Amino acid sequence: MFTVTAAIPAAAASGPDLDHAGSGLAARTAQPVTPAAIGSVRGLDVSGYQGAVDWASVAAAGASFAYVKATESTNYVSSYFGQQYNGAAGAGLIRGAYHFAHPDASSGATQADYFVDHGGGWRADGKTLPGALDIEYNPHGDTCYGLSAGAMVSWISAFSSRYRARAGRAPVIYSTTDWWHKCTGDYAGFGATNPLWIANYSGTPLPLPAGWASDTIWQYADSGPFPGDQNTFNGTRDDLRTFALGDYTPPPVRAWPIVQQGDSGTRVTTVQDLLDARGATLTADGDFGPATLAAVKAFQSAHGLTADGIVGPNTWQALVVTVQSGDSGPAVRAAQTELVAHGAAVTVDGQFTDATRAAVVAFQTSSQLTADGVVGPDTWQALVS
Repeated sequence: MFTVTAAIPAAAASGPDLDHAGSGLAARTAQPVTPAAIGSVRGLDVSGYQGAVDWASVAAAGASFAYVKATESTNYVSSYFGQQYNGAAGAGLIRGAYHFAHPDASSGATQADYFVDHGGGWRADGKTLPGALDIEYNPHGDTCYGLSAGAMVSWISAFSSRYRARAGRAPVIYSTTDWWHKCTGDYAGFGATNPLWIANYSGTPLPLPAGWASDTIWQYADSGPFPGDQNTFNGTRDDLRTFALGDYTPPPVRAWPIVQQGDSGTRVTTVQDLLDARGATLTADGDFGPATLAAVKAFQSAHGLTADGIVGPNTWQALVVTVQSGDSGPAVRAAQTELVAHGAAVTVDGQFTDATRAAVVAFQTSSQLTADGVVGPDTWQALVS
């Protein structure tokens, strides 16, 4: 374990020392959900509140990248920015800086200048991420800072344009989908130009704000193995380096589907087989009837989930069973059913044979997953999405 020296005791911190990427979301999330699967390229974001970070320990724990708060409005620079930003790079992490916006205080262009002038620039050196605009819930007043949706869009556009002119590329936009809906009116115009850093603690990055087909970074928790907030990059380590050097198009986000009473087909069969693997005694006939509804509710109750009988992201993540060579039973049959639905020529017999493993490896390769032949959470999600 690494140690983190706190810059400011929690009881004493106030104002900009408490404002960070995710502070508003954390205050509004009653029960965060730990994702069953996250990408393999993990990172963190920190601010002055975390103080001096032991970056060698962070790197040893598996972090590949970091975002560091540099500035807020036009009157705050984090006193720990240098230690955090340079320390992350010294430990081999690819890092970037972010600016906590106050659209009610000054123009977007003015705050972009302040950000760049105080550490928020970008260099094509392969170890610097583009600067990020943290635009989210107002920590000290009206959620949308008193701006109309049109005025907010204009403010973000002004910040983005000035940052691009100064730094040479568009900034990343950090936000939440509900804030974006409320405060920009679901404006969709930034998706083609600005990478998305989405914050969502529900176990999935979805739904995304209007305009984006995929996220580049997902902040999925406000605590975990690293100091500060926990993040994952949508891509490989090579993709992360590509993103640091210039433009990068992340792969589409896979979503856990919603399966509920009245549905029929392959996904229902998969749910039924997985429930049987967890102890139910259903007939996997592909029809979501009363018996399947009762089995779903019983499973949800037993696992501390809302017993609504709907198989959504949280239920899927608790339900899936990792299967691999040598395994047998209904969970293997579920994986084979999904593989056949994706075009594989395997026998659906519940036996994880060499032929099944080859089909899994082929599917993983085509889906840009780690081709290890093991059907774990990432592969399950790709199979059923």
